[in-house]
Amino acid sequence: MLQIIDKLLEEARQFQAETKEEVEQFRIKYLGKKGALSELFRNFKEVPAEQKRETGQKINQLKQFVADRIDTLLANLSDDIGGDDTRDLTLPGPPVLSGARHPISIVRNEIISIFGRLGYTISEGPEIEDDWHVFSSLNFPPEHPARDMQDTFFIEKDPDILLRTHTSSVQVRVMENESLPLRTISPGRVFRNEAISARAHCIFHQVEGLYIDENVSFADLKQTLLYFAREMFGKRVEIRLRPSYFPFTEPSAEMDISCQICGGKGCNVCKYTGWLEILGCGMVDPNVLEFNHIDSEKYTGFAFGMGVERVAMLKYQVKDLRLYFENDIRFLEQFKAAY
Repeated sequence: MLQIIDKLLEEARQFQAETKEEVEQFRIKYLGKKGALSELFRNFKEVPAEQKRETGQKINQLKQFVADRIDTLLANLSDDIGGDDTRDLTLPGPPVLSGARHPISIVRNEIISIFGRLGYTISEGPEIEDDWHVFSSLNFPPEHPARDMQDTFFIEKDPDILLRTHTSSVQVRVMENESLPLRTISPGRVFRNEAISARAHCIFHQVEGLYIDENVSFADLKQTLLYFAREMFGKRVEIRLRPSYFPFTEPSAEMDISCQICGGKGCNVCKYTGWLEILGCGMVDPNVLEFNHIDSEKYTGFAFGMGVERVAMLKYQVKDLRLYFENDIRFLEQFKAAY
């Protein structure tokens, strides 16, 4: 058997190849299931005991040499760009697919840009907050349902530590730490204990705005929101304000925009009303100003807040909120042109 191994080793040393197919045939001859090495291992049991050690070492040396020889031959063939190589090096390379921002990021940045043109600064704050910044300083009464476990994700109790339910908590921090007048927006992620469906999610994004100065009126709020709506949805959009209630604003309103699909005539998207709800707003409650050491006799202000997913759904006519969280590349690729 030693003579057979030596002969196979010599043949392997002498072997040369000009194509990858020849290298593959060489591999099969030596390393295939029915190759020479498999035959040697099958016959190894017949080798006398005193020769087993030497024979086993020789077989392993042959196996290693063949494997190294195959790697060397393939490397030489890869480096050789002449001869029978049929590649056309003048052809363009494979296309490199470009990425794009997530639709939520696109809309968020557009909202920031619109209010930036009005002089609003950007404020950010922690997602894990305390009761004071999320509820108490914003005039939420102790019995308000938002303080219940079924509506809010609490991390600790007494004192209450929770995942913020709105970015109004950032506005509180701005009122605490910055001098007047204030004109800021607070974009960020918020959390509410809601069942996930086509129109609701336990995680979503908000942009809330705050403006506090002397002689700020509801007319200023209306004109600001009209400007935003027409910059975001087009110059022909109309808005309407409906009376509502929020603990931190008085008076409060919800703003609708005219349906962009039917032009306000009525369709199944707007439930045949011609209007689509987009945000909540109102004049900052004097209690909120006083809680944050702002003289409510001298200063007034307004606040507003919108869900980024909601704006994106209206802008791009997406009917299922869950699509924004699934990272389906087929869905996300549709927004390349918007970036």
